[in-house]
Amino acid sequence: MSGRRHTTTPPGTPPTARLTARGIVRRYGGIEAVAGVDLVAAPGRVTALIGPNGAGKSTLFDCLAGTVRPDAGRVLLGGRDVTRLPVHERVRLGLARTFQQIAVFPTLSVADNVRVGAEQRSGAADGRTARALAVFGLGALAAEPAGGQPTGVLRLVELARALAGEPRVLLLDEPAAGLDTAQTARLLTVLRGLADDGMALLLVEHDPDLVAELADTVYAMADGRVVAAGPTAAVLADPRVVHAWGR
Repeated sequence: MSGRRHTTTPPGTPPTARLTARGIVRRYGGIEAVAGVDLVAAPGRVTALIGPNGAGKSTLFDCLAGTVRPDAGRVLLGGRDVTRLPVHERVRLGLARTFQQIAVFPTLSVADNVRVGAEQRSGAADGRTARALAVFGLGALAAEPAGGQPTGVLRLVELARALAGEPRVLLLDEPAAGLDTAQTARLLTVLRGLADDGMALLLVEHDPDLVAELADTVYAMADGRVVAAGPTAAVLADPRVVHAWGR
């Protein structure tokens, strides 16, 4: 996208950080769901994680976010080893995540759902909430109950909640799922702007067109391993990826 404006990062946002996975292994019984994965999500770049169902993408995300502890390997955030830190500690250090299955509080208003993310950091939660609502065009729905909103709006609410915490690293699990064409276009603009402002973004995505348009770097997984990694165009054209991803 040309002519990008750097307007998504508010004053006082913490410095950028790099997310690094080194030799991550996660076993379930005798099966290695993730088998020694190395990955880097760099500041100022959108990194995509692709692969067929069962490739190990979600398990790797869980290890990075802290909901699952790896059996081996390390997770580094801004150079700090966070492998054994719980989710809330990683959030305080600037890591945020969205989920494939939308997770909102249906009885709370749209604004209060977003405020939950803003309150992960001290001070000025109202301002962070308002900015996140504006970024995703949710201002007109701020007072409405979240439970009555369509899937596309709820996806944006979840994204706004993650952004309201002003993370340095943002993990996104199929962020465009359920969005219409206009919402997807807005999402792409926002995510690209966040990367341009120095945030590190790592997303799991099944839409090859979205990956081709948005991602700078791609890691392709199959059977728990990374089978290809590098610039987006090269990875998407790799025969191993075409075969494994079914493209």
